[in-house]
Amino acid sequence: MNTNETLNQQMEDARQRLYDLSEQYGFAHASVLEQSMFLDELINQHNRKFQTRKLPQLL
Repeated sequence: MNTNETLNQQMEDARQRLYDLSEQYGFAHASVLEQSMFLDELINQHNRKFQTRKLPQLL
């Protein structure tokens, strides 16, 4: 499994955990907010990875 697949799987797992926690505790619970921030960081990592590939090369 390459790093893209690993990161994608981590994001999917984090989304599912976020959904499960929100169903169990509601949206304002600390565990839900913490999981949301964790998922946000994974998404940011994913976006940074692809954003740097699209930047033009400066000489």
